[in-house]
Amino acid sequence: MTKGTLEGSKRKKIRVSGFRARMKTPSGRSILNNRRRKGRKKIMVI
Repeated sequence: MTKGTLEGSKRKKIRVSGFRARMKTPSGRSILNNRRRKGRKKIMVI
């Protein structure tokens, strides 16, 4: 059988959509603010 194509990398996931990555860009900050405004218990979900 062939190998599956989807093998998630936690490091890559954090670099792309982690808290620090969100804080770097203005649009990322707006995402965090929207989640805070909505009252999410977890701001970041990875």
